Amino acid sequence: MQSLSDEELAGKTEEFKRELQDGKTLNDLLVPAFAVVREASRRFLNMRHFDVQLIGGMVLHNGMISEMKTGEGKTLVATLAAYLNSLEGKGVHVVTVNDYLAKRDTEWMSKLYNSLGVSVAFITNNLTDEERKEAYSADIVYSTNNELAFDYLRDNMKFSQEDMVQRGFHYGIVDEVDSILIDEARTPLIISGQIEENNQIYKHINKIVTKLVDSDYEVDEKGRVVFLTEDGISRVEELLRSYNLIPENSSLYDTDIMIMTHYIDQALRAHKLFTADKDYIVKDGKVVIIDEFTGRMMEGRRYSDGLHQALEAKENLEIQHENQTLASVTFQNYFRMYNKLSGMTGTAATEAEEFRDIYRLNVVKIPTNVPVKRIDIDDEIYGTEKEKFNAVLKFIEECHKRLQPVLVGTVSIENSEKLSALLQSHSLKHSVLNARYHEQEAYIIAQAGVPGSITIATNMAGRGTDIQLGGNAEMIAKVELKKIKNDDERVKKYQEIVERVKKNKEIAIKAGGLCVVGTERHESRRIDDQLRGRSGRQGDPGLSKFFLSLEDDLMRIFGSDRMRSFLQKVGLKNNEAIHHPWINKALEKAQKKVEARNYDVRKSLLKFDDVINNQRKVIFKQRNNILGNEINDVFEVYSEVNEDIIKGTVRSGYYEDYVEDIAKEFHTRYGITLDKEDLAKFLNKQEALNYINDKIQEFFTEKEKYFNSQHTTDLWNTIVKQMMIMTLDHLWREHLSVLGSLRQSISLRAMGQKDPLNEFKREAFLMFESMLEKWKELTIYRLAHFKLQEIGNRLHSARNSRLPKVSRNDKCPCNSGKKYKHCHDAAQPLPWGATKSSCYKYSEYH
Repeated sequence: MQSLSDEELAGKTEEFKRELQDGKTLNDLLVPAFAVVREASRRFLNMRHFDVQLIGGMVLHNGMISEMKTGEGKTLVATLAAYLNSLEGKGVHVVTVNDYLAKRDTEWMSKLYNSLGVSVAFITNNLTDEERKEAYSADIVYSTNNELAFDYLRDNMKFSQEDMVQRGFHYGIVDEVDSILIDEARTPLIISGQIEENNQIYKHINKIVTKLVDSDYEVDEKGRVVFLTEDGISRVEELLRSYNLIPENSSLYDTDIMIMTHYIDQALRAHKLFTADKDYIVKDGKVVIIDEFTGRMMEGRRYSDGLHQALEAKENLEIQHENQTLASVTFQNYFRMYNKLSGMTGTAATEAEEFRDIYRLNVVKIPTNVPVKRIDIDDEIYGTEKEKFNAVLKFIEECHKRLQPVLVGTVSIENSEKLSALLQSHSLKHSVLNARYHEQEAYIIAQAGVPGSITIATNMAGRGTDIQLGGNAEMIAKVELKKIKNDDERVKKYQEIVERVKKNKEIAIKAGGLCVVGTERHESRRIDDQLRGRSGRQGDPGLSKFFLSLEDDLMRIFGSDRMRSFLQKVGLKNNEAIHHPWINKALEKAQKKVEARNYDVRKSLLKFDDVINNQRKVIFKQRNNILGNEINDVFEVYSEVNEDIIKGTVRSGYYEDYVEDIAKEFHTRYGITLDKEDLAKFLNKQEALNYINDKIQEFFTEKEKYFNSQHTTDLWNTIVKQMMIMTLDHLWREHLSVLGSLRQSISLRAMGQKDPLNEFKREAFLMFESMLEKWKELTIYRLAHFKLQEIGNRLHSARNSRLPKVSRNDKCPCNSGKKYKHCHDAAQPLPWGATKSSCYKYSEYH
């Protein structure tokens, strides 16, 4: 490949595509395609794939997980499998953990892809639908897991196939695959709409909960639940009565006021299980969730079921309306839609069983390019948190004196700021990386390898930027060259930066390389390994050590009594640490317990969501069928409805006894009058049904003619399609809400010796069948009663201020229930192509 010109190298892409059309497979092309990518990378990125990176690329192409240590160049590895699979022309999705990495990796690798004639794009949360559609049409797309899954849900809420942005699920490469497919898999993605309700109730309940004493409730930190004791129930009932929230002589568990237990439970959880600066932060007057695994803010995400409102009340903020689920999907079910899926991370082997069971993905460990030289020291354990932090401070000071760069890992913002204050009090200059300082993330990490630097980080999982000893020349140059306009000066300054980084690297290596200090063990050992893996990059020297205390959450909640008694026996004294291999083993067992419990939670969530997912597929397929096909009449639907009406009306005995009831029922459903004498002539239900079907067909044929005569386009066809979809969407939302309630209560069936999952499957199926029947009936009812209404004058009046002025965020005057900007604002086209001067409204919906 090295002998080819740039043009000849680029021409290989078309050559490979022709070979695929002629019958070759991707496996046949793997060797030459990888060679082309390796050569293009050498020429245009000045990086030549190591042999181990080629192995990683082969593993990805084969639909497996490539476990590669931090710093081994996973971003470059992805280019091999992405390029090879893009040759099929069906699109490749490279999934990253945040918008910054999606944009950075696209810009970084675009030189390589573009040199080979392969298009590449990225998707971030600020793109419009048009920009998203264009991005998805690229050969290779970089995006976050959230954006991909939300686009899938949004596409299945669209009213036209042309408005959909995605083009299928061909091949996906998931970066930081353990973080995305395991850590984030406990929480389903939800698109929701607000429910109008009285939010003051949350403030009242918040006041009540703050008046409770310890004996009023019990907290189970392991299970993350809190519940009222007998005394607590009496106390809460008394307080509810004092606030006039429940009648006198009533009980909290009376049927008509049982909803109060829901508010109380969520307020208790908000106060007793959720901690500010650990589980969430308050920013700009809003409660922002913190991702427990990455320490990042999850802007726009809200806890469901009233918990977010309870937190807003706790923090004395304005309470937003509770949400209703419009669409939802779990990451497990989203990523299982891909024809081929693969992933890469530094830590996957510990979760190999889950990857295999849930996603049918095998984990392959890829050797490092050069041996790891990092030294991992045994944990030190102290009696109290204060003693532990003092030991951490002393250790950091020792490293700082010999100019060894230090990365300190914490599990919460609260602890990172506590440690920061301690370092400040001892005049130790440092940087803090947590959700509060998310914007400076890349630059802080880039500087973390400078000699003598101290960096505090809350969870290093999925940060995506390597810590390079001596510093990252490119990132430093970005900042320092900003103010220099003269090109010659810029080149000179850049060379100075490169030289400075080179010297700093030598100093850092002599000092022992990057020292990683863990201030607490995480629930998952895999997260600890991710922190540890930041040191010893590509054969660099390094050091890692964890400091623990008996007051740490993991030790306090999950550490066994046996461990505590052992520590007492060996004599744990003040300000003295204990080093013992048995402690490390005991901690590992505690972590495995937590990991097993979390896996059970995810597995259980998936089993229940699989039931919903099967129904979701049916609904989304039904929607696409409606959008994709021309519907010239609704005979198939109304003939079924008519049959059900007659079956339901003629319950027993002779048909002629029910003629009046049949006529009345059809008048209610369709608004038409059937001749009772004609109906009475028939001998059986089938004859009557044939007659009624003919009458209803005449009715709808006339309606279709009238509607189409009022407009230049095929208005009736558009109305039928949109009415069917809107009714389906409305019922599906209601169905999701009912399933959510069923899911919460179904566990009680276990008390009656019944399997909750089987019960859920059975009831969910019956409810789904009922929903589909209701959909047909409601659609026909709405179409039958649908009338056109000219409201152009009303809108015209509103625009000309004869009526009160309509703001873009006000309700639209057409009574659709939508905001004006989403309905008849001048900038918005009408869904069926009506002109602005002749705007139509039908039934309760647009």
